[in-house]
Amino acid sequence: MKNLITGGAGFIGFHLAGRLLDLGQEVTIVDNFFRSDKDKEFQRLIKRPGTRFIEADLTDSSQWSKLGYGYDHVYHLAAVNGTELFYKIPHEVLRINILSTFNAIEWFRTKNPKGKILFTSSNEIYAGAREAFNDLPIPTTETVPAVIPDITNPRWSYAGSKLVGEQVFLHYGKHYGLRTVVVRPHNFYGPRAGHHHVIPQLIDRVLKKTDPFPVYGYYDKRSYCYIDDAVEAMRLVMESDKTDGQIYHIGSHEERKVNNLVECIFMAMEWKPKELQINPSPAGSVKRRLPDISKIKLATGWEPRTSFEEGLRRTIEWYKQNSL
Repeated sequence: MKNLITGGAGFIGFHLAGRLLDLGQEVTIVDNFFRSDKDKEFQRLIKRPGTRFIEADLTDSSQWSKLGYGYDHVYHLAAVNGTELFYKIPHEVLRINILSTFNAIEWFRTKNPKGKILFTSSNEIYAGAREAFNDLPIPTTETVPAVIPDITNPRWSYAGSKLVGEQVFLHYGKHYGLRTVVVRPHNFYGPRAGHHHVIPQLIDRVLKKTDPFPVYGYYDKRSYCYIDDAVEAMRLVMESDKTDGQIYHIGSHEERKVNNLVECIFMAMEWKPKELQINPSPAGSVKRRLPDISKIKLATGWEPRTSFEEGLRRTIEWYKQNSL
């Protein structure tokens, strides 16, 4: 099996590549390191047998010729993510995400039409429905309307780019007879996830013994999916004929409050601050996120297998060894 992963140096792409290599498959990784690092783990990954690495700017259509063709599976993960960047450079979030997506599907249509291609969307597309209508079914199915409540707010640049991407992949697939599939990740966590998401941020604060200890969205609820389970779901979706032209949630069916997450981290790391500094959720956050994952289970048999406690333990151990 021959695979291509765009954005393969990032959190999800790195773990996906490792999983595919463990199964004896070939993997070509493409990245330009806009949001990822050439760290030691990535250097070890690209030295593994069956791995090829290409550095390229995928917003430039001419650079896609570097990639070649003949891939069985193409995972299009490349995108600018990170809430801070949505506000700082929304124009670049839109430009990079939308251009690279159009280039991906055009390259696939003309150079690699016999394979299957996956688009990685986001649970961010649901945040607007909650803000606009103060209502969102919980657990949330793939059929819930996706809403951009205020196009003038830079917050929605990322969600907007993902909604465009979903339509591009699904409608190109239908019109040209291409094998496409869309997945919507829900709060993946694990080793090497960077330092800008909630679990790594909390772990970093404990390692630094921050006191008072700031916590945002203390009573919000989330589900967290360990990265090993997440990339296995992506692999199974790509290998199934039943999933062509469909949209699937990938996430956990277990919901927990942020305050419970914080206490779990304190307990696992055997340290607790004297004072908690409870702050409101970041602007644009929703109070609850819980995906309905029955559709992907029915199609592939997948469901998360790593307990939250075990996934958190592995994540903490990695960050202890790789702290800032």
